Amino acid sequence: MRDPASPSDRRIEARGESGLLRFMTCGSVDDGKSTLIGRLLYEGGSLPEDQLAALRADSARIGTQGGGLDYALLVDGLMAEREQAITIDIAWRFFATARRKFIVADTPGHEQYTRNMATAASTAELAVVLIDGSKGDELLTQTRRHTYIATLLGVRRLVLAVNKMDLVGYDQSRFQSLAGKYRAFARTLGVAHVECIPVSALRGDNVVTASAAMPWYDGPTLLSCLENAEGEAAPHGQPFRMPVQWVNRPNPDFRGFCGTIASGTLAVGDSVTILPSANDAVISRILVGDRDASSAQSGEAVTVVLDRDIDVGRGALFYDGENPSGVADQFAVHLLWMSTEPMMPGRQYLLKAGANTVSASVTSLRYGVNINTLEHLAARTLELNEIAVCNIALDRPIPFEAYAECRALGSFILIDRVSNETAGLGLIDFALRRAGNIQWQPLAVGREARALQKRQRPCVLWFTGLPGSGKSTIANALEALLFQRGMHSYVLDGDNVRHGLNRDLGFTAADRVENIRRVAEVAALMADAGLVVLVSFISPFRSERAMARELMRPGEFIEVFVDAPLTVCEARDPKGLYRKARQGQIANFTGLDSPYEPPENPEIRLDTSAMAIDRTIASLVDYLERGGKLKSPD
Repeated sequence: MRDPASPSDRRIEARGESGLLRFMTCGSVDDGKSTLIGRLLYEGGSLPEDQLAALRADSARIGTQGGGLDYALLVDGLMAEREQAITIDIAWRFFATARRKFIVADTPGHEQYTRNMATAASTAELAVVLIDGSKGDELLTQTRRHTYIATLLGVRRLVLAVNKMDLVGYDQSRFQSLAGKYRAFARTLGVAHVECIPVSALRGDNVVTASAAMPWYDGPTLLSCLENAEGEAAPHGQPFRMPVQWVNRPNPDFRGFCGTIASGTLAVGDSVTILPSANDAVISRILVGDRDASSAQSGEAVTVVLDRDIDVGRGALFYDGENPSGVADQFAVHLLWMSTEPMMPGRQYLLKAGANTVSASVTSLRYGVNINTLEHLAARTLELNEIAVCNIALDRPIPFEAYAECRALGSFILIDRVSNETAGLGLIDFALRRAGNIQWQPLAVGREARALQKRQRPCVLWFTGLPGSGKSTIANALEALLFQRGMHSYVLDGDNVRHGLNRDLGFTAADRVENIRRVAEVAALMADAGLVVLVSFISPFRSERAMARELMRPGEFIEVFVDAPLTVCEARDPKGLYRKARQGQIANFTGLDSPYEPPENPEIRLDTSAMAIDRTIASLVDYLERGGKLKSPD
């Protein structure tokens, strides 16, 4: 959703003044977050008359308990939210009291919408964590998860609101038990102080005014606590950093570079360095909106003009040349998984960090985190809402800062290459040392020279299909024909490779991803050596086949879909594997209890249920000849 903060509000926030506090509410489902914010808006006098009238009308139509107002309606704006009485999206609201301005984000409690909660936490200064006091005196997993994510994303100010105290008879012992357990959990996350407040959002106890029903509590009300909370002041002394989000060229006489200053300050006359070119320039002009400014600071959106023409594009980074930014392609990160499809090490994703989008994969999952105990757990994959510490590798270096030092340059998202959905949220801890120590070694003999020596055009024919479709038979026959023609080729067969290179891998989805990753790397090396490579693997997942394609040069990857119906493949059963799988002797067998994703746009499709082996080979040779693959290189 659109952030409602105005440019002036952002400048207030950047200066850390007490005029604006950005906070969020979070916690488990049905803990009363929307009702609490609605009560704050209502009793804080921040509602215009038309909204009050709409609230009264909607509450009467729905028929709230006791005929009162349903304050959650002030926040739950989506139709689905009102129908289901849950929060789905983030609801941003601005309100103000005589003492302070606020921007509050109401976040959903359901596990499936945890990604929205994390989005709100990335910009919050304070989190109000709600607990439903009527659900017992134990902390729920989602309460712990939201608290962990909030602190992981840099929120160090926590306020615990133990809600629905009216449903437990305003029991002091219930409040003290929950407050004690929550403070203990917060201490394990490095938060030494938590303000704990017993409230009833529905009745208004201790929300804006002190409650007569809880004389044993003598602390602040929630609103008073928020009004007196310290704002998050911008750190002093941080070096200047500004990612370029857009190159502004309205006419031939003006060329400005737009972005939000991530850290530090900038003034006209300052010297800056630009990545990735490493060129230096001087700031000749700064525009904030449509007005000129002599300087700008962290949090401000600006347009800067340089004293000379330099090749600068979207994704470049302006920084203080005396304090260079880090640049690396391998990192240790914290990763929050947001997809229903599990994360698998080795699978290729798109990584978006600011304006940069690169290809990336998780090279190792070091450990997962148990949300309830915070202990480190061994893990092979990540499921929805799980958190882990991982190593990731990118296909090219990007500028970065550790998230603890700079949120803007230390965070990223992973995007599923097939569905284009956001799959994970990552925070950079540090660059891996090997990222700077390992360099490409120049070689005296290059790819073109190797191909010329063999008088052929290297390529990779990637045979994919169900077990028993005929992949290995076709690849073997094609290589025999190529050998007769004097060509240099090699068959990488799935079973043969598992006797050596991949003997340590099983047949889980994660192992299959790693299996294909290794084979694709080997195939790319063989193509670099000038060979025609015939890869015969089931390779059931589209994403891994796409990853293999991207490792090759344009036009060198030829996807061959060996297509045969499951019934035909099972009737053939050349190795007896279908029979064993049906008998329960083999688990995760592709086509039966493990999925196969057929190619959507293969270069060649061979229907082996209708074509004889000689016809399939003839089709392949015809395709290669028409594409010039069997000719000597120029």
